[in-house]
Amino acid sequence: MAPVDDADDDNNEVKGSTTTVLKGLETIAPLVRSVAETPDPIPAEVQGTIPLWISGSLLRNGPGKFEFGDTHFNHWFDGMAMLHKFKIEKGQVTYTSRFLRSDAYKKNSERDRIMVSEFGTVTMPDPCKNIFQRFFSRFEMIQPTDNGNVNFIKYKGDYYVSTETNLMHKVNPENLETLEQVDWSKFVAVNGATAHPHYDPDGTCFNMGNSYGGKGTTYNIISVPPQKSNADDTLQGARILCSIAPANKSHPSYYHSFAMSENYVVFIEQPIKINLMKIVTCKMRGKAFCDAIYWDPELETILHLIDKHTGEVRARSQVWRLTRSESNNALSSPQASPVKFYAKAFSNFHQINAFEEDGLLMLDLCCSDGSQALDIYSLQNLRKSGEALDEVYKDMSSVFPRRFVLPLHVTDDTPADQNLNTRPSSTATCVKESNARVFCQHEDLHGDDLSHYGGLEFPHINYERYNTRPYRYFYGCGFRHVFGDSLLKMDLDGKTLKVWHQKGHFPSEPAFVPSPDAVEEDDGVILSVILAPSQDEGTFLLVLDAKTFEELGRANVPVNMPYGFHGVFSASA
Repeated sequence: MAPVDDADDDNNEVKGSTTTVLKGLETIAPLVRSVAETPDPIPAEVQGTIPLWISGSLLRNGPGKFEFGDTHFNHWFDGMAMLHKFKIEKGQVTYTSRFLRSDAYKKNSERDRIMVSEFGTVTMPDPCKNIFQRFFSRFEMIQPTDNGNVNFIKYKGDYYVSTETNLMHKVNPENLETLEQVDWSKFVAVNGATAHPHYDPDGTCFNMGNSYGGKGTTYNIISVPPQKSNADDTLQGARILCSIAPANKSHPSYYHSFAMSENYVVFIEQPIKINLMKIVTCKMRGKAFCDAIYWDPELETILHLIDKHTGEVRARSQVWRLTRSESNNALSSPQASPVKFYAKAFSNFHQINAFEEDGLLMLDLCCSDGSQALDIYSLQNLRKSGEALDEVYKDMSSVFPRRFVLPLHVTDDTPADQNLNTRPSSTATCVKESNARVFCQHEDLHGDDLSHYGGLEFPHINYERYNTRPYRYFYGCGFRHVFGDSLLKMDLDGKTLKVWHQKGHFPSEPAFVPSPDAVEEDDGVILSVILAPSQDEGTFLLVLDAKTFEELGRANVPVNMPYGFHGVFSASA
């Protein structure tokens, strides 16, 4: 394996019940500072060898500007979207970056102050308005931002950047220029959509988004066709496959993503809740959107299974099904569904994989028993140092990979009070407690050694060949710091780890790129952008052999980059 500095790191550590409590953490403040864009490609200095067969670009997204004039954003999630491109060709690498020219970016830039509210920052009344306009502006609803700083996603062959509102942007992957704003609500009745869609082999895309309207709140499963009908197509043909009523319509769950198997979309209704009354009154109270999100550990987690082919919900007692009547387009009356799946309270941001086998659905998630409190990522916290930063890390909930097993054929005749998981190698349980309830208990997808690396987040698999299928390997970041500070490869055959770690370096979410002659699941490379906050312009693109986790090469780029969120590898860009 490539460099691994073990439980050393010059940090004092104390063993806790679930993870290692660290002291003396290095400051990460330089990773949440504004940087300049690099619109013209610059060459990287390659060390080692980058395989000649890698041809394409790693596209990354994340916040890159945290203030305008003397106004400052409050939260890491608020920063203006900066798009990054590492183009790899014939063993060489070039780097480009641009700010997304969103309406939010343009309005803020024109006035040199924050004009558009974000997740953790609410705008104050415009001082250029008169006193009456400023007073009444406090009673307006906060308008959704188009600051698409979360991910690169693909619809009908085109690249978009997205956050979690209804507004996203088509971008040119060749030069990262902003092309067109696209509004989900012009095509389907949703008020937002995730930045983590899933794809069928034929290119059909599935996503999720909420609706807030006359019929109350609903969670919606969205289907987008794979082909354009003309060159100008964006989301034409998108449709709502199914709508689900929340357990509490005035306090729906927050979700960042969802899972998908071959035949089902899997939605996790978790106890991270949104207080809609607080959303409506955000501006009046001078509070941002994040103030309305809270964790309720007294609630159970509900797992919903939606048939991708019919739109029927298998695990919900009440479900609104979309039907087309001769008189009008409307939601029909609630349909009965035989059983709900429950689990104890957990929080989840990213799924690993889901697949069906022997009448069971395996659902693999990165989970925490705590809230993964989003306010941890305030810029004030992330810019702390010394003991204050240690306290921030101590307050974080560690995230670990887990598997839930859901039986697909539960009927009134299914025996109660016995484990319905028939997989002999699995310790997960699923027990029918009544005709309307199955309770699921997870199994860990890791050994004890993962605690040493702070758990695992930002999971990635060989998506093209193994998403929705049985698989063996997944990759992610270890978190012995507030940001990921190692790269991990988990082998589910024995639950063993391979690790890349270099002291003082912080890797991005790993991206798996299969080799052109791949035979085995892990034939390929892992790409990750590595940041070094203690070094000026210490950024490099790391290339690991995905099988051995040995470093093959790195491409040093003379720029500073903030720590980002997500990205994709594009063979065509």
